[in-house]
Amino acid sequence: MARSYPPVSLIGVPTDIGAGHRGASMGPEALRIAGIGDALAARGVEVRDCGNLAGPANPWQPPDAGYRHLDQVVEWNRALMLASLRELRDGRMPVMLGGDHCLAVGSITAVARHCRDTGRKLRVLWLDAHSDFNTSAVTPSGNVHGMPVACLCGLGPQALTHLGGYAPAMRPDQIRQIGIRSVDPEEKRLVKQHGLDIYDMRYIDEIGMKRVMEQALDGVDADTHLHVSFDVDFLDPGIAPGVGTTVPGGPNYREAQLVMEMIADCGRMGSLDIVELNPALDHCNRTAQLAVDLVESLFGKSTLMRD
Repeated sequence: MARSYPPVSLIGVPTDIGAGHRGASMGPEALRIAGIGDALAARGVEVRDCGNLAGPANPWQPPDAGYRHLDQVVEWNRALMLASLRELRDGRMPVMLGGDHCLAVGSITAVARHCRDTGRKLRVLWLDAHSDFNTSAVTPSGNVHGMPVACLCGLGPQALTHLGGYAPAMRPDQIRQIGIRSVDPEEKRLVKQHGLDIYDMRYIDEIGMKRVMEQALDGVDADTHLHVSFDVDFLDPGIAPGVGTTVPGGPNYREAQLVMEMIADCGRMGSLDIVELNPALDHCNRTAQLAVDLVESLFGKSTLMRD
């Protein structure tokens, strides 16, 4: 059954400001080279490429008070928040081409504000190998790409927790994390304390991806704005080598396709992040091409016509 999608706005955010490896700044262009715009247009989606946002260079400094590059992280996220909010208010679907995962603070803060303004419920699907719930007190690295979920839930520096003017941007019960298989020791305590709903790889192995997705999407209805935050390291590095923080044992190609197809089936996706693609670590843009293939499935590509 054909499904219509709102017009899409591609927003490139070429920075690795929150990461521990250089290279994610090249992610937006790698996705464009892999044909993301044409692939969505071929699915009948109206696509506008808004180009790349501008922001400060990566100074590549050690942590200061538990954070690396906090001022620059805030500047990039504020620019993304404003750009995403503008597209949402224009009735468009922002698709953020990252860039590292610290940028989810800006994209999801914008979505959360839009939900508040329009009276809609928020649900976030966080597809990732990592729970990204570190704080400055427990982080082993100071890299802010390991902290965005905590910041969105109100734990972190005020400049990020209050990026949209209020905190928290979202509650822990509004996010479902899928594919998790790397959580730092003290981060485990925070995750348990705050009750994050996490479908880690052991749970996926035990009950299967279909049941996991049914549970993760439970309660999503016509009044829900579904935001998908797709960290490419969600995928097993055997099929997606082009990321800076590979963790073995992730979803295989078919499991990942099922995730995307079931999200498409629910018909509620209103915004999307694609982050942590690092072409410097990839092979012939293979990971970017896989990411585009999976995003096509998010927009309804399937083997057969399904009701």
